[in-house]
Amino acid sequence: MDLLLTGGTVVTMNREREVLVDADVLIQDGRIAKVGRGLKPRGTRRVVDVTGKMVLPGLIHGHLHACQTLFRGRADSRELLDWLRECIWPYEASHDAASMRASADLTFAELIRSGATAALDMGSVHHYDAVFESARDSGFRLVGGKAMMDTGLGVPAGLLESTADSLAESLALLERWHKSHEGRLRYAFAPRFVLTCTPELLREVVRLSREHGVRIHTHASENSKETEAVRQYTGGRDNVDYFHTVGLMGQHVTLAHCVWLSEQEQSQLRETRTVVCHCPGSNLKLASGIAKVPELLDAGVPVALGSDGAPCNNTLDIFHEMRLAAVLHNPRVGPCAMTPMRVLEMATLHGARALGLEDEVGSLEVGKRADITVVDVSGLHAGPTAEDPLSPLVHSARASDVTHVFIDGQAVLKDGVLTTLDAASVMANAKSNVDRILGLRQRARG
Repeated sequence: MDLLLTGGTVVTMNREREVLVDADVLIQDGRIAKVGRGLKPRGTRRVVDVTGKMVLPGLIHGHLHACQTLFRGRADSRELLDWLRECIWPYEASHDAASMRASADLTFAELIRSGATAALDMGSVHHYDAVFESARDSGFRLVGGKAMMDTGLGVPAGLLESTADSLAESLALLERWHKSHEGRLRYAFAPRFVLTCTPELLREVVRLSREHGVRIHTHASENSKETEAVRQYTGGRDNVDYFHTVGLMGQHVTLAHCVWLSEQEQSQLRETRTVVCHCPGSNLKLASGIAKVPELLDAGVPVALGSDGAPCNNTLDIFHEMRLAAVLHNPRVGPCAMTPMRVLEMATLHGARALGLEDEVGSLEVGKRADITVVDVSGLHAGPTAEDPLSPLVHSARASDVTHVFIDGQAVLKDGVLTTLDAASVMANAKSNVDRILGLRQRARG
């Protein structure tokens, strides 16, 4: 079905980075057919007037944990390893399929409401079908996979798996979901991080990812104590350098965080064209540190943006991440390094690369999938005017400013209201499931 968005300020993110005022976007069969001024609605079945609003590519999270959203606010005031071992891993081990679905529904509802159209997700060890089912039903674009954990200090029995079982379940999920639903759902191998993966698992993931043509998504160099533990585990190697020795680097790999990098590791990222995902909200809340994002970008390393998990942020609003990314680095590198355009590139073009979808999404260009976000920046907190039209998007906008979201040309948010999910039902189901898990855990402790 044809759709015409008319009269908006269109942020194309094309090669020329054109921003077209009072322009239109024509969508046909789920893809962008035309972008320009004065497109005629004749014969178009649906016309949406977006006059006075910003029309931009759907925003993309390059690192997420939908399995954790149910536990928002239940793991505060801890650093990474304690946060995982004392709170998050035990909670994840408590999931069943119903609670995983509730967590995923809450995740995709929040993401769509805040203007996101796609994400790279790492699940827990079990029940990842429920996450794909939620993305399928909500209309969200998802690249994701189950967490792989075949070793590790403090890993609960409910998450620890054998190498063979980890690989077998990952391959079964890949078979069921990869490129399903017209390519909107895709699989990615997700070894959790160095400390929970044997070398045998990582090497086999490298082999299988190339054999099947799918991405690898993992964590690297998030926390200084984690980095030191990795050196002890690997006989003196740092995170990224260790991944390099086992072949887990390249354009098909996305590494979340990369806060504690040596100069050698920065060079390895550049040379292999590995994608990094910056998660400033999470890195600040867990006291992990601040990644050297301007230097990575200057070196040509693609850097996406992500919220990480809700319990370490505690929001999945990518406008929050854009604002932090734009200002966090200024005291060290000056106020000009992270311009609004550069930050928006991270949330769109580089996000698409983090998902391996740069030919499909990330910009408003003819032939690309019609993943589009419409934002109203006329509110008191964003006006009256700005010298740079992108400045309100990066520095002032909020999730509540998003009016419409389209994925494959289908409206998943219309006039600020979710169309594929019922917000009240999603929240009620989430609360019921987390209360049930808390009750089970309380009884288990006696």
